Amino acid sequence: MMERRWNGIADKIDKTARHYGRRLVQGGRDLWWPWVDRNALSRPVLVVGCSRSGTTVTYKTLSLAQDIATLNREAHAFWESLHPATERGWQTHDLTAGAATPGDREAVLRYYHRFLGARRFVDKTNQNGFRIPYLEALFDEPYFVFVKRSPGDNIHSLITGWGRPEEYGDWSAELPAEVRVGHGRYRRWCFFLFAGWRDYLAAPIEVVCARQWQAYNDAVLAARPAIPAQRWVEVVYEELLDDPVAVFATLFDRVGVEFSAAVRRHCETVVSRPYNAFSRPERDKWRHSADCERIKRALPMVGDTATALGYPSDLAG
Repeated sequence: MMERRWNGIADKIDKTARHYGRRLVQGGRDLWWPWVDRNALSRPVLVVGCSRSGTTVTYKTLSLAQDIATLNREAHAFWESLHPATERGWQTHDLTAGAATPGDREAVLRYYHRFLGARRFVDKTNQNGFRIPYLEALFDEPYFVFVKRSPGDNIHSLITGWGRPEEYGDWSAELPAEVRVGHGRYRRWCFFLFAGWRDYLAAPIEVVCARQWQAYNDAVLAARPAIPAQRWVEVVYEELLDDPVAVFATLFDRVGVEFSAAVRRHCETVVSRPYNAFSRPERDKWRHSADCERIKRALPMVGDTATALGYPSDLAG
């Protein structure tokens, strides 16, 4: 009994020491910032993709590389603080290249340097898919990793996510609108805003999620031509499920980080122990879900986007 108590005290002391140690290091980096070579933070790897498309497993796997730094978390609050939706009329989460001011660049580089040091880093913030022109203007030679998932499965997962507003709608508590999606079942707007979202405040949930999938992927497709091919990598979620080792080996090579033996071992089993999944990952999961029929009704509205992404035009077949 006494030994367990002392072990518990020792654990608390250790955690406290490590916490204040990190704070001390971060404070030191802040003091050193004026002399930091900004080029050391160039070529960041930025993972984008519609929410629930497989961006987390992609980000977490890239974060295992020893030659790239990571927060190992998303920085939604930080990115939103630069251009708050509250100050832009809650219109959308998109940002253009013109919004990338020198002050933004300084704030972003200083933020990542504070936590990670003067290193190349990987980042994932889903809403940044609407901000690719802004990010391209903000950073020196950023690499974009675009994760895409078939509309049926992605919409199905978005619907499930809307049922968890405490997790996916915590950012929208002050949204100046009454959300009555799905006959009032869903009262908190989740994931992200797209242009025209107010027209969907009382729409069926499958229509809202289909429109979110479409708007996000349309924004990425519109931004893609302006990014040099060598800095643009696409990950197809279905291919990742089939052969994660091959998909990640190619991805690591394209962005220029080491695909070590340890990372390979991780990839060999990553599908069987997914990150943040609602159920075991598999292709066409939506077809045997309770939402199948209503997703079928919504799929025709996203057909053009699906085709542009390389998915079959007969989505509900």
